Amino acid sequence: MARSHGVNEELSEVLNQLWSLDTNRLKPGTDYIINPQGKAGYVARGSNYARDRARAPLFSYVNEDKLKSIKTYAYFVSLLDNYEMSTGVSETVTSEELKENHLFLDAILETDVMKCAHKYLVRKGKSPSDEVQFKRQLYDIWFHLYHRDRSGGKDSCGFEHVFVGETKYGREIMGLHNWVQFYLQEKHDRVDYKGYKARDNKDTPDEDDHVLNLQFSWKGLVKPIGGSFIGVSPEFEVALFTIVFLMSTEKMTSVMAKVDEYMLELIVCRHGQSIGTSYPKLLSSNNRDL
Repeated sequence: MARSHGVNEELSEVLNQLWSLDTNRLKPGTDYIINPQGKAGYVARGSNYARDRARAPLFSYVNEDKLKSIKTYAYFVSLLDNYEMSTGVSETVTSEELKENHLFLDAILETDVMKCAHKYLVRKGKSPSDEVQFKRQLYDIWFHLYHRDRSGGKDSCGFEHVFVGETKYGREIMGLHNWVQFYLQEKHDRVDYKGYKARDNKDTPDEDDHVLNLQFSWKGLVKPIGGSFIGVSPEFEVALFTIVFLMSTEKMTSVMAKVDEYMLELIVCRHGQSIGTSYPKLLSSNNRDL
C-alpha cells in the first residue's frame, strides 16, 4: 500500500484548480440543505445494529430541477439504476446502458474540470493527449466490468461500487460514496442516515461542509463509516479519483491533500486497470481537527 505521510502539495495544487473550476458544484443552503444532527456511535464489525443519532434525513432539501438542468448530473442520474447491486450476480450491459455510459463520459469531458485533469495527466505522462483515447482510458477505469465475487460472473465496476453502492453476500455494504445517490436512496426510504462520524470531543460538521464522514443503513445493512463529498459535481469526483488512481501503481493508495478548507485522506484501490474503490476521508475542516 502506498501511504503518503504529510500533505501532497502538488496533488493539492491540481485538486484546488479542479475545485475552483467546478462551476456545477451546488451551493449549500441554496441548492441543497443538509442536517448533520447527532454524532454516530460505534458499530461492531459484522453487526447491522446502529443506534440512530439522526431522527431526520441528512438531506432536508435538494433542488432536483437544477440537477436535471445540468447535463452531467442528468446523465449521471440516468446511470444509477443500471446496476445489479449484489456482488456475485453478473451484470448485463444493454445497448441503451452502453449509450448512457458514453453520453455521461462525453458530457464530463466537455467540462473545464475534466479538461484540466486531462491536461495534468498528459503532462505527467499518465494519459494520452488524444481525447478519444483518453475517453477509452476513462471507460476502462470506471466502466470496465470485472469479478469482485470470484464465484460469479463479471459483477462489478468502479462506477457501480463508488457511486451506486453494492452489497457483499447480503451482509455488508460496499461503496456508495456519492451524495446524489445517497439523497435519492434516502428520498425513497432506502437509506437511513444514522449520524456523522468524528473523533471524540471534536466539533460537529457545518451545514455548508462539502465533505462528511457518515454512518447509515441501506438494504437492512449498516455502513459504520463512509466518506462522501457533498454538493460537488460528478465530473469533479471522476477527475479527482482518476488522477489519484493514475498517479500510483499500488494496489491501495492513500494520499493526503488539502482541498479548499478540507484536509482529506484520499483512498483509491485498484482492480487491475480499473478502480476497485475510491473515497475521501475528512481529517479536518475550517482548521477544526476532526
